[in-house]
Amino acid sequence: MGNKASSVTAAPKGMNFTTRKRIGSAVTSVVMILIALVCAVPLWYILINTFKTIPDMSANPLGLPKEWTIKNYINAFETVPVFRSLLNTLIVTFFAVVIQVLVGALAAYGMILRKSTFTAAVGAILMVAFVVPAQTTLIPLYRMEANAHLVNTLAGLVIIYLGGAVFCYFLIVGYMRSLPFELIEAARIDGAGPLRIFWSIVMPLIRPILTTVVVFQTMGTWNDFMNANVFLSSSELRTIVLQVYNAVGQFSTDWPSFMTITVLACCPCSCSSSSARSGSSPASSPVRSRADRLID
Repeated sequence: MGNKASSVTAAPKGMNFTTRKRIGSAVTSVVMILIALVCAVPLWYILINTFKTIPDMSANPLGLPKEWTIKNYINAFETVPVFRSLLNTLIVTFFAVVIQVLVGALAAYGMILRKSTFTAAVGAILMVAFVVPAQTTLIPLYRMEANAHLVNTLAGLVIIYLGGAVFCYFLIVGYMRSLPFELIEAARIDGAGPLRIFWSIVMPLIRPILTTVVVFQTMGTWNDFMNANVFLSSSELRTIVLQVYNAVGQFSTDWPSFMTITVLACCPCSCSSSSARSGSSPASSPVRSRADRLID
């Protein structure tokens, strides 16, 4: 009888907990949907107005166009060197991100592979360099690049972005500390060298964090305005973000055309981040099979 009574009295508590959990989940979902809608309104405002005329935008900025038009896109491509700016941005972003991620991964691998007082000191120096505001280094960097004749070149801008390798290092080194180092030790015993271990075992194992770092650095480099504005002065070398900034004065009264340039600047970066997220699924079993083949 006592057990029955306790089970009867315990049932409402379980029901109350389940009810509270469901209510909490519903409230969280509603809040997240509201936040998503708030964030989506500016994007919708920019995108939908690229298909409108100026009077149509003034009359109904958030509604659908009365007459859909692509004249703003045609005007943007005829007036602004969009393809050239996209190509410049693509070149700078590709080389900067590839070198940043590679250098950061190699540095993290070296720090994990050989722990010593020297590596600890290097890590401390990198931490100090990481917390220094980028704005304080603009003048010294500009003078150094001017002496090397790298100002107003895409190569010089790529070199400036290589400082982001420090950010890549700190993200990757934290992830590497959780790797199964039994695989690395087994590969060492079987005669695999450090570079072979790095490319065949470590790199596949850290694929999730590499994808995250690539997304962060791609978006940061693609959307960067400060460095591109300081180190580039030629109109032929402008990145797409500089073209958007220049379009503020060029299309001062033609807001639909200005928003069209903005959409063109955002599309490639959005597509790359979406494709990177879709390919970031963990691949533990292929990695282990590849490591087993190397060990065997």
